[in-house]
Amino acid sequence: MVTRRNQEEIQKLLESYGQRNVTRAEFCRQQGIATSTLDYYGRRYGWKPGRFARVKIAAQPREADTFALVLRNGRRIESSWNFRDTDLARLIRVAEAE
Repeated sequence: MVTRRNQEEIQKLLESYGQRNVTRAEFCRQQGIATSTLDYYGRRYGWKPGRFARVKIAAQPREADTFALVLRNGRRIESSWNFRDTDLARLIRVAEAE
């Protein structure tokens, strides 16, 4: 039997995924849905699955003008903070695409 969800249920499902610290596949197993269904809901409501990862900011002795970004795939990006937000978003997109 096909489960039909209304817009409110889909929004709650997407928000729930965004708040959990699990992989997309694990979340879908927990919810009993296919990953393609989650992706479809995301496209339908303008949400981009897997686009961003949770990051943990740890206080480490570093120069004041540098930062480190550790991506979900384990890659680490260290740089100065002397560029625009759009450039940072592009850097993350490129790093996670590989």
